[in-house]
Amino acid sequence: MPTMTGEPVVGVQGPPGDGPGFVAWVRPHLVAMARLAGRLAVGADRDDIVQEALARAWAKRSQYDASRGTPSAWLLAITADQARKAVRRMRPGGTSLSLIDEVTGAPVSRPDLDARMDVDHAIMSLSARQRLAVDCYYFADLSIADTAAVMGCSEGTVKSTLSDARNRLRTLLEVTE
Repeated sequence: MPTMTGEPVVGVQGPPGDGPGFVAWVRPHLVAMARLAGRLAVGADRDDIVQEALARAWAKRSQYDASRGTPSAWLLAITADQARKAVRRMRPGGTSLSLIDEVTGAPVSRPDLDARMDVDHAIMSLSARQRLAVDCYYFADLSIADTAAVMGCSEGTVKSTLSDARNRLRTLLEVTE
């Protein structure tokens, strides 16, 4: 069964021990790593998170086990861990998007941002486990199997977690007219 980057689960080689080989091995996964870092650590520098994850992956490359999952799942699990660490390091009241006009000082109404903020707020109200499942499956485009590998649980647990998250989001985002 191929994963989001097209590599089969069976027969996947571990990361090469040399620098250029390792770079080629991780390159197909960089976009997904950056996307996941940006979703999990809003306000933190996602490039820094990806760099930390890559450094960690390089240091732990001998621990990669192809029988336990794909390179994508392994790298995204490391990225998720680094994103959680970045969130813990952030100061309370970190950077936020200003909705104040700098010239007039008046509030700025932006329907596109309002809708996105509603969805982001709803997602942030999910449990950490539900957020991780939603971010991996819907925002990083991982399969159920790869999401399970990132989360360290079974595929059935991912499916039920996603179902619970969708039900919660449906309730939170319900529009009444």
